[in-house]
Amino acid sequence: MHEEHGSHRIAHEEYVEATPKEGEHIAAEAHMEHDMSHEGHNAPAMAKMDHGRHDMQGMEGMDHGGGMGRAGHHEMMVADFRKRFWISLAITIPVLILSPMIQMFLGLGESLRFAGDPFVLFGLSSVIFFYGGYPFLKGFVDELRKSAPGMMTLISVATSTAYIYSSATVFGLTGEGFFWELATLIDIMLLGHWIEMRSIMGASRALEELARLMPQDAHKVMPDGSIKDVPLSELIVGDRVIIKPGEKMPADGKVVEGETSVNEAMLTGESKPVSKKTGSMVIGGSINGEGSVTIVINKTGKDSFLSQVIELVREAQESKSRTQDLADRAALWLTIIALTGGSITWLVWFVVLSAELSFAIERAVTVMVIACPHALGLAIPLVVAISTALSASKGLLIRDRAAFERARNIQAIIFDKTGTLTQGKFGVTDTIMFTDGLSEDELVKYAASVEAYSEHPIAKSIAASVGETFETTGFNSIPGKGAEAKVNRRDVKVVSPGYLREKNIPYDDARIGKIAEQGKTVVFVLIDGQLSGAIGLADIIRPESREAVAKLKEIGVQVMMLTGDNRQVAKWVAGELGLDDYFAEVLPHEKSAKVKEVQARGLTVAMVGDGVNDAPALAQADIGIAIGAGTDVAVETADIILVKSNPLDAVSIVGLSKATYRKMLQNLAWATGYNAFALPLAAGVLYNYGIVLSPAIGAIFMSLSTVIVAINARMLKA
Repeated sequence: MHEEHGSHRIAHEEYVEATPKEGEHIAAEAHMEHDMSHEGHNAPAMAKMDHGRHDMQGMEGMDHGGGMGRAGHHEMMVADFRKRFWISLAITIPVLILSPMIQMFLGLGESLRFAGDPFVLFGLSSVIFFYGGYPFLKGFVDELRKSAPGMMTLISVATSTAYIYSSATVFGLTGEGFFWELATLIDIMLLGHWIEMRSIMGASRALEELARLMPQDAHKVMPDGSIKDVPLSELIVGDRVIIKPGEKMPADGKVVEGETSVNEAMLTGESKPVSKKTGSMVIGGSINGEGSVTIVINKTGKDSFLSQVIELVREAQESKSRTQDLADRAALWLTIIALTGGSITWLVWFVVLSAELSFAIERAVTVMVIACPHALGLAIPLVVAISTALSASKGLLIRDRAAFERARNIQAIIFDKTGTLTQGKFGVTDTIMFTDGLSEDELVKYAASVEAYSEHPIAKSIAASVGETFETTGFNSIPGKGAEAKVNRRDVKVVSPGYLREKNIPYDDARIGKIAEQGKTVVFVLIDGQLSGAIGLADIIRPESREAVAKLKEIGVQVMMLTGDNRQVAKWVAGELGLDDYFAEVLPHEKSAKVKEVQARGLTVAMVGDGVNDAPALAQADIGIAIGAGTDVAVETADIILVKSNPLDAVSIVGLSKATYRKMLQNLAWATGYNAFALPLAAGVLYNYGIVLSPAIGAIFMSLSTVIVAINARMLKA
C-alpha cells in the first residue's frame, strides 16, 4: 500500500460515485491515485469524480481475466483504516495514563507525574492527530478546494480546535488541555469509519462479483481440430470453444454441438437450469451443467451480455435519485448549522455563561462532531447502489434511475399481448369430444401422431403438445385442408372446417361456436371416417401472467393489454386474466397513441413490451419496460429492461421501487431525526441535570447513526 494516498475518497463514497475512464483496464485502475481523503458524504449520489475511477467498465479487461477491481481496492482501504485505528488506539493508552483528568478520575493523584510529561503528552497526541486524523484532514483540504464544506470540514475543524487549544496550554496558555478527548475522538472516528465501510462492502462488491463470473481461459478448437487452452483475451468472434461439465461459458455464443443445461441464475435471475441444445444461445459467465458442448462465439468484450449488464448497472448507479436532491440540501444546511451552532455554543458558554474556555471549546467540538452529515450523506447513495445491484442480480436492469423511482407510483400498466402475457406460440387450449370410447388425451395424441410429420406451424403446435406419439405410417398432406396417416393401423385425418364443409360432414356444436368466438383456431380429428373430436388452439397464456395480474390488482394497479390481434382473441385473453381494459387490432405505429389515451385519464402509466416493436409506446409511457430482452440489453427506448419474458418481473420492479423509496425515507428520517435530538444534547442543554456529552461520546453517536443507515440499506436484500 502506498504511504501517501494521493486523492482517493473513502469506499462508500467511491463505490456509489465512481465513473469510468474510457479504455482502461481494471488492474491498471486499481493502483491509481490511492488515498484516504474520504471526501464529502454530502456529495450527490452519483456525482462525477476525478479520483482513480475504479469502475467495472473495462470489460475488455474483465472478461479477459485479471484486475483487482473496486472491491479489492476497498478491502485495502478497510485494512488501512483498521491499521490506523489500532496504531492510534495503542498510542491513546499512554495518552490516557498521562492525562491529569484521567489520573484524578482513577485516584492516582500525581504519582505518575514527571518532569516534561506535558510535552510527552503533546508529542503522543500529535502523532494521533496527524497520523490517525490524516484521512479527515486531507478530506477537509479537498472540500475547501472545491468550496463544498461537509463532513470532513466538521471533523477537521473539531479535532483541529481541540488540538490547537490543548497544544497552546502546553506552551503557556492558561487552562486545561484535553488531549485524551482528542485522542479518543479520533480513535472512535476511525473505528466508526472502519465498521461503516465493512457494513457497505456488499454493495461495493456487486459489480466486482459480476465480473468474477468470467473464467480465466477457454478450450479453443484450433483449425487442425486440436484443443488449446487460451486466455480470454485471445478469443474473437467466430472461434469455436469447448465447454466441459461444470465449467463457465467463456463468452456469448451459439451451441453447435452437444446438449446440456446451464445455470444462468447470477446473470438473469432464472432459478432453474436452462436447457441448451444445437442452435441455443449461451451467455458468457453462465455455468455449464452435466453435458459437454461446443459453441461458436458471437460476442466478446464490451459487446457481451455481461459487459452490457455491468455498464447498465454502473449508469443506473450514476443517474441521480430525485430524493438525493433533498438529502444534498439537508446535508449542506446541516453542515452550516453545525459550524454556526458550534460557534454559538462556544460564545454562549464562554461569553454569556462565563464557563471555562476549555469547557466552552469542548461543547463546541462536541456539537460539530455529533452534527456531521455523515449518515445523511449515505442515506440515499447506499440505497441506490444496493437496489441497482440487487435488481441486476434478478435480471431487472435499470437504465434510468428516476424512472425506476417513479415505478412506485404506477397506476396503470399496459402489457403487450404476444410474447409478454402469452408465450407467442400456438398451443392446445381446448379439446371437444364427439364420440365415446376415446379420452381427450388420446384424441390429441392421435392428432399429434399425424401432425408430427407436417411442417405447418399449427401442426407443429399440436405435435409439441404431447410427449410421445403412436406408431405412424403413410403420412399424406391434404393441400389447404390438413393431413392424414395410418396411426395404430387406424385411418386418422386432422383437418380444417373447410374440409368438413367440402365433404358435407356436419359439425354444428355450441362448443365449437364458443371457442371460434374467442378467435381460436379449430381443427377436427376424424378416425376411421368418423368425426371423433375437435381441438382448439391459440397463443398460450403464460402461467405467470395470471399471478402477475392478480398481484398488480392487489396493490391497486390497473392492468391493461395492447395487441395487434383481432378483437375476439383480445377479449378472450382479457377475460382469462381478468384485465381492466384492452385494446385490440392496434397497428405498431398506433400503440403510442393508446398509451397517451390512458395517460389522458390522469394515470401514471407503465408500458411493458418488446424493446423493438413497441419502442414508440415504451418511449411514450411514464415508465417504459422492455421485456424478454435476453442477451440483447441495448434497448434505447426502455427505462427498465427485463431479461426474462416473465410478467412477474414487472411486479418485482414495482415492489422493489416501493421498497427502495421506503428505505430512502427511513434513512432520511433517521439521519435528520438523530441530529434534531443530538444537537441540543451536545450543546449542553441538560448540563444542569448532570448530563454532558464529551466529544468522544458524540463521535460514538455519530458513528452509530451512520452504521444504522448502512445496515438499514442492506436490509433491502432480505
